[in-house]
Amino acid sequence: MKPTLRRRLRTAAVTLGACTLGLSLLSVPAEAYSAQPVAPQSVRAPEAEQFSAEGVTTVGELRTVDGVLSSARDNGTQIIRHPGATYVKVHFRLLRLGPGEYVTVSSPDGRESYRYDRDLDRATGSDYTTDGQPGFWAMSVEGDTAVVKLHGNRSSRRAAVTIDRFWRGYDRDEISAHNFSIQSVCSTDARRDVVCYQNSHPTEYARGRAVARLLISGGGLCTTWRVGDTNRMLTNKHCFSTQSAVSGSEMQFNYQCATCGGANPGAGTKVSGATLYKVSSGGSSQLDYALFSVNNFTAIQGFGTLYLATTATSTGTQMYIPGHGDGSPKRLSIFENAQNSTRCTVRNGNYNTWNISYSCDTSGGNSGSPVLNSSHRVIALHHLGGCPSNQGAKAHLIYNEIASLIDNG
Repeated sequence: MKPTLRRRLRTAAVTLGACTLGLSLLSVPAEAYSAQPVAPQSVRAPEAEQFSAEGVTTVGELRTVDGVLSSARDNGTQIIRHPGATYVKVHFRLLRLGPGEYVTVSSPDGRESYRYDRDLDRATGSDYTTDGQPGFWAMSVEGDTAVVKLHGNRSSRRAAVTIDRFWRGYDRDEISAHNFSIQSVCSTDARRDVVCYQNSHPTEYARGRAVARLLISGGGLCTTWRVGDTNRMLTNKHCFSTQSAVSGSEMQFNYQCATCGGANPGAGTKVSGATLYKVSSGGSSQLDYALFSVNNFTAIQGFGTLYLATTATSTGTQMYIPGHGDGSPKRLSIFENAQNSTRCTVRNGNYNTWNISYSCDTSGGNSGSPVLNSSHRVIALHHLGGCPSNQGAKAHLIYNEIASLIDNG
């Protein structure tokens, strides 16, 4: 999300405070990167290669590394680790495999593992992302360590795998330090983990399953969600607006805590972006949408879908917002200021030509979140922040532009 007015910040980091809708990369002194990676040595990539997009939360840094695998030389295993990282996403510059050989990228405990063979066939192997340069990116692994292993009976010392880069995820303090914040949590932050509402608000909980964390090109963060009965997803245009960015991004479904307040999310289900179908015209203060599809659609069908309202909403309409503010596990914003107090409502159903407004709590990373009414239809696409008038683009206007591209139920 991004504020209506923004200036580029090139000074020291600012504190996140009460969280933000608008986040952008800051220039940070070298001492901010004090954590030293281990085995193999890596260095922060040049600033021109780091993720930076106005209005998008920056959640990771790109690092360069020299990693080569051949079974005869190194027992076929390479550890990519950066202490304290929240995720690791590995880039393979070269994959020279023989028949029957394959590579896995796994978490140390093996709970998360992705397999790649010489053909990079998503039908028989794992998903991956691309960035228009030679090679490919493995799907990200949660935590600070990725284990890359070459499988097969290779005896040659010739390089089979070359790893040249990886993204490592920032921790919460680093996200605060690297991003600009505006006030978008209005009064007390009343958001809670979605699982907290599983019994008290079962329909809101269930509808939230269609909402995913969007990792953009390895280092940016928004929210996205499935729309309609076919393979279609919606997010903000300011999150991404090109085919290359879609191809370079991951959608992480079911990234949510197992227990209320437990800080214990699993890895969920990750798929890559496939085809960009349409983006809105005009600036990010207008309809600000991007419609796209994913690879391996069958893997995420079970999480359900959402449908757009086809008529305008009105002031006073009850509403709620599921999303991944600050890159956190999925939370629901149902109440205005405290649990079981006033429900979130639309403050102005016609804030301007394109937007409705509300003071329901959001923060950086909520860009692209659906705003739903009590009938559980999407009435707006959240994209602008600034209390007391956080804003979402009117869903019925978006529907009018994409109706022929979706099956809206």
